[in-house]
Amino acid sequence: MRTDRTIGVEEELLLVDPATGQPRPAGDEVVDSAGGAAGDDAGDDAGDDVSGGLEHELKREQVELGTEVHRELDDIGANLRALRRRLAHAAEQHGLRLAALATSPLPVEPKGTTDERYERMTRLYGMTARELLCNGCHVHVAVDSVEEAVGVMDRVRPWLAVLTALSANSPFWQGGDSSYASYRQRVWSRWPSAGPSELFGDPAGYRRAIDDMVECGAALDEGMAYLDIRASRQYPTVELRVFDVCLDVEDAVLLAGLARGLVETAAQEWRAGQPAPSVRMEVLRGAAWRAGRFGVSADLVDPLTATTVPAQQQIKRLLAHIAPALQAHGDLDAVSTRLDDVLRRGTGADVQRAAFAQRGELADVVTDAVGRTLR
Repeated sequence: MRTDRTIGVEEELLLVDPATGQPRPAGDEVVDSAGGAAGDDAGDDAGDDVSGGLEHELKREQVELGTEVHRELDDIGANLRALRRRLAHAAEQHGLRLAALATSPLPVEPKGTTDERYERMTRLYGMTARELLCNGCHVHVAVDSVEEAVGVMDRVRPWLAVLTALSANSPFWQGGDSSYASYRQRVWSRWPSAGPSELFGDPAGYRRAIDDMVECGAALDEGMAYLDIRASRQYPTVELRVFDVCLDVEDAVLLAGLARGLVETAAQEWRAGQPAPSVRMEVLRGAAWRAGRFGVSADLVDPLTATTVPAQQQIKRLLAHIAPALQAHGDLDAVSTRLDDVLRRGTGADVQRAAFAQRGELADVVTDAVGRTLR
């Protein structure tokens, strides 16, 4: 069992008007004010872990942060908090606030960047690209080789929907309640290259799948292969992409711990020659839909049996499945405690709906999210 597998986290966040809660297109200006490469100038965060990176996103209402790689979950949390504070400070310089919302509760017509690649995406994919404004969280987990990466990707497929359910933080869309816990998951699935994948088998199979997507136009290039989990082009990692950005940093830390435990468990199965579970694509899609629809408030799908089970039962199955890997990394107690917290208070979607229920004002949801983003 590996005990030194590193992790890194990327988050996309929303820039909002503090008075109205409306998203505002100032991503370029905010990232420039924050310094881009977050370690360049510590500013008010001197002494905090502001290492990592800050980037523009496809829509000007968004900004992105990325941590350094870490071995300890507490270090991931500290790095995320420092980077969020840094972006929030830069946003305030432009009269805006930072909100860890996976979709905007209020209506918005998002403004795309002037990037040539985005313009190509808009020409080809039309309204799918124009309407898209949603914020995810991506967790990178280190792997030793592309062979291990493919072995991991093939073996984590049945468990990814549980992670979506736990991260759910996007109940509102264009000024109304979507009835979903993660409507971001539905919006993102409009991309023809997004979602679960078939078994790859080996690196050649993975390469063929990516090349086929590009060849048929489902993706402009490898960077647009928006699979639920993929091998990173830039780092020796697998990238899990099924999460909403989380209101609470502690929830993001939980997801990072679960992701590493799942990857380590899958890597052990691959090394031992254990076959990857053969789960049909329609079952994986159904599991993803149900996770996005209900979060942890109703039954989830167990893809290994193609049956619905209570959410807490499926979460317990996940925890039991990866417990040895969590224990090896010293994460079991911390992950178990954070899981209990989510199950007790609900997901970010539940928190947002509770904020809305106070007065029936979507702006209150945004104001509450701004405060929680910096906790």
